[in-house]
Amino acid sequence: MGQGWPTRGFLVSGAEMSLSAWVDWDLPAPYLALLAVARADIDAYDHVNNAVYMTWFDRAAWEHSAALGLPIEKCLQLDRGMAVLRSVIAYLRPAVLGDTIRVATWLLPAGEKKLRVRRRFQVRREPDGATLARAEIEYACIELSSGRPARWPQEFRERYVALDEVMRAGETLAPV
Repeated sequence: MGQGWPTRGFLVSGAEMSLSAWVDWDLPAPYLALLAVARADIDAYDHVNNAVYMTWFDRAAWEHSAALGLPIEKCLQLDRGMAVLRSVIAYLRPAVLGDTIRVATWLLPAGEKKLRVRRRFQVRREPDGATLARAEIEYACIELSSGRPARWPQEFRERYVALDEVMRAGETLAPV
């Protein structure tokens, strides 16, 4: 997860979001990052390069972590971070120059793996709401100073928690 982007996203949950506002998202209560496709995102085929999507997922994950109270500065102070272990991405439709994009992310339970967390992502274009891509990324907690796997600090255990409504809805979620 990178740094340096202004936080422009927002968490949409509870009273802030009616059923109609999230019905088209794969899961309820998404964290949403808003961005515009820039010239630098476009490849020789005149659409957003697939590598850019990983950058978008990274950005949404960092913004969401900051919104949960775990900005990069806190991670550095704790000497803990989340490193990508596995990424699965389904590219469904192209994004092009000038598109406005919303990247949704949700925390998912990692099962029995105590040092890990999973995130689900959905990329949608405005104003038509077309889903352009879906991804699931698994992260492991590491000690930043050594790069070795590490136990989650208390702050991670308190904040990197899948919401109940996401867990319930996720039971019927198709794989990416």
